[in-house]
Amino acid sequence: MNKGGIDLSGKWKKIGFTLLFWIAGLGLWQLLALLYGPEILPGPVYTAKGGYELLSDGTLLQYIGISSYRVLLGWTLGSLVAIPVGLIIGKVSAVRIVAEPFLNFIRFIPPIAFITLFLVWFGIGETSKIMLILYATFFIVVLNTLTGVLSVEEDKIRSARSMGASEWQIVLHVIIPATVPFMFTGIRLAMGTSFMAIIGAEMIASNEGVGYLIWNSRLFFRTDWIFVGLICLGLMGFLTDRAVALLGRRLLSRYGVVSTSSLRR
Repeated sequence: MNKGGIDLSGKWKKIGFTLLFWIAGLGLWQLLALLYGPEILPGPVYTAKGGYELLSDGTLLQYIGISSYRVLLGWTLGSLVAIPVGLIIGKVSAVRIVAEPFLNFIRFIPPIAFITLFLVWFGIGETSKIMLILYATFFIVVLNTLTGVLSVEEDKIRSARSMGASEWQIVLHVIIPATVPFMFTGIRLAMGTSFMAIIGAEMIASNEGVGYLIWNSRLFFRTDWIFVGLICLGLMGFLTDRAVALLGRRLLSRYGVVSTSSLRR
């Protein structure tokens, strides 16, 4: 049945396959939990009870809010700093010659390796965690923005120059619009790295947050709380990525930014 150009039968099939996948996954999880026992591998019901316990005293929502705040703030600041830096490195060849080797060297050092140094430099408060996420975001967005600038066709730049456009106008009206999809891809990729960075920081130097919940649960041998934390992380990342993708599709579609959910093959 086709109503308004939408294949309803195909839509219901997709929903059915998705539900079937999740039911099979939960069934396999429960089966493995029965084999190994709840102390080693808590099942869905046991994990749900642990989640309800954490929700009842407000701990879970508080930790989710704290971790989300840290990630969003560090990720936003890192993206805002990285985009102009990437544009400058890509546009100015003299800067690129110096900066590109440094970027390709330091980007292979994971954010977790800097936790101790950041604690020494910025203290054990919020600043060190925000700076760690900023670091995790910065290089991914810079490199994607740089790649976007270098991929702009030279013919477009020459055409703009031939019509009397200044270098600033070329950047504003040619390079930036062509680079937006690369920037957006870098921003989305950096979100995943930001979550990894904050979990590492919260495990080592925090008494709040989802990472702290996962790490501290080992002291009480509460594997169900660990699973609750892992599930919360997955949901936080999934919902944030979907929100960013939707926002990008709505605001940046004219620049060629699309959401993967809108693609059909």
